[in-house]
Amino acid sequence: MSGGTVVADQSLQDELNPFLAMAKRFDVASDHLGLDQGVREVLRTPDRELTVAIPILMDDGTTRVFTGYRVQHNFSRGPCKGGIRFSPDVHLDEVRALAAWMTWKCSVVGIPFGGAKGGVICDPRELSQGELERITRRYTASIMDILGPDRDVPAPDMNTNEQTMAWIMDTYSMHVRRTTTAIVTGKPIAIGGSRGRTEATGRGVMISTREGMRRLGMDPGVARVVVQGSGNVGGIAALLLHREGYKIVSISDMYGTILNDGGLDVPAVMTWLKEHRRLEGYPEAEHLANKEQLELPCEILIPAATENQITSRNAERIKAKLIVEGANGPTTAEASKMLDDDGVMVVPDILANAGGVTVSYFEWVQDRMGYFWTEDVVNSRLEQVMATSFDDVFGVAKEHDVSLRIAAYMLAIDRVATVYRLRGIFA
Repeated sequence: MSGGTVVADQSLQDELNPFLAMAKRFDVASDHLGLDQGVREVLRTPDRELTVAIPILMDDGTTRVFTGYRVQHNFSRGPCKGGIRFSPDVHLDEVRALAAWMTWKCSVVGIPFGGAKGGVICDPRELSQGELERITRRYTASIMDILGPDRDVPAPDMNTNEQTMAWIMDTYSMHVRRTTTAIVTGKPIAIGGSRGRTEATGRGVMISTREGMRRLGMDPGVARVVVQGSGNVGGIAALLLHREGYKIVSISDMYGTILNDGGLDVPAVMTWLKEHRRLEGYPEAEHLANKEQLELPCEILIPAATENQITSRNAERIKAKLIVEGANGPTTAEASKMLDDDGVMVVPDILANAGGVTVSYFEWVQDRMGYFWTEDVVNSRLEQVMATSFDDVFGVAKEHDVSLRIAAYMLAIDRVATVYRLRGIFA
């Protein structure tokens, strides 16, 4: 391998490192704020990191040891909040970045949480339901000392769901000898979950898309929308946008992409996906490889799958005028600059997908007071939070002549820094 290739490979690895990507945006926003170097150091550094071994008796009688992480990035504004993901690709830098993003996400929408994230290195597709339950319960027991309704409140994330949260709630409750519904959010409604929680992240993406369109003066009736992903974020966002009159021309899952230039019948697509578990074979569309989807002609692109989808290697071929980030970290820092230079409006992840953590906050509040709201009330309050937060970010962007992403970071970091200064350093 030549020296140039080594440098290029290292450069790409650095670009795709989510913690470095978060740090770059943090530094740019901090420069605009004129943030003191000491405060920067505090806010950049996770408050606590925990790595645990998870020994599990498998169905075949063998024992395997899995690795789990929980990173608590910042406590200053309230209990830590953040999802738990199960994936073979989980690594500590990813969890650190996601925890920091949660801090900024909670701050940008003004809810009184800090940021956390957790993960277990495993492939859920290769595990039985019983093995997943044992992993979840042992992982919960291993991080018990740092969890609690006033300490750290987990939620679902990639490859985890309301059943996972029910196992965590039960495990925690059995250890503390009392039913503690507020220990997690994203639970089944029967055990303290909130109405509207499942749709919340997708609904927040829909609201962010509408607000972005309004600022750009674009007509929803003629805008073509490409949605990368078809799960609780992408699929629900596509359904809600379809109901609002947007033309969804493409949706994808992990196996492939479907395209219909005339507009997809999104309810029919989601019914097919539910019945067949993949988009493959859907009859009313052209089928493409996933690598082609992001570069399709469209006005609106919603990357709602995973990190590092838009990079310096494909950003110049993106044709959308508006990108709404449904996933966490779908655009690298280098790609963000290229899109900004091309005049593309990007509604950043810490704003666009904050609907989930907002309704998680609503769920936590309802659990704490033992009184539950109707879905209409939940959706109305989510609408108010998301629209107000978009206005706040847009105002900062205009005032400081920066992108929406840097404006969102500036707003979030300034709010956390203000609390830190007021509280001071405990000694």
